Amino acid sequence: MSITLTTWSLEQTSPDDLRPSPAPEGRELRIARAGFPSAEFSRFLYTAVGGDIHWGDRLSLTRPQWQAILEKPGTETWVAYEDGTPAGYVELDAQDEGVVEIVYFGLIPAFRGRGIGGRLLSYGVARAWDLAERWPERPPTKRVWLHTCSLDGEHAMANYERRGFRLFDTKTEQIEPSETPGSWPGAGA
Repeated sequence: MSITLTTWSLEQTSPDDLRPSPAPEGRELRIARAGFPSAEFSRFLYTAVGGDIHWGDRLSLTRPQWQAILEKPGTETWVAYEDGTPAGYVELDAQDEGVVEIVYFGLIPAFRGRGIGGRLLSYGVARAWDLAERWPERPPTKRVWLHTCSLDGEHAMANYERRGFRLFDTKTEQIEPSETPGSWPGAGA
């Protein structure tokens, strides 16, 4: 039995488009760049954040393939930590002509609904806009874009719009539902 999947693509075309979210009150939230590109840590974040919302496109990659993605110049992973525990991440991918894609963004389920997502997204978008400062071989950022879909968290689209992203494309397709990849083999809920 197939399901309808809607994918929305959103963009910002100026750093002035970003409407940052304040840090959540009453918590120690730290956002830091993963300075050493580690396939193992990246896979942990990917499965921990995306396991319950059907992320699976990278699960068939070998460790060397995953590592090659992370080592591409202009690829960055920014991790949010609440009281020292990884809470979620943003992965940036510098593309041609000053375009930066937010390839992955999300929170580990235990950290959702706590005010962290807006702050992490704000921080990640700001890092997309100033990416060329850390990668001098990359041109200045002219556009930041991402996509979200009807399988993502219920607050995803609203968060993107509140941060200043504008819709530029919508696609709808029928897909066969897959089993939730989970955070580890056999993980259900």
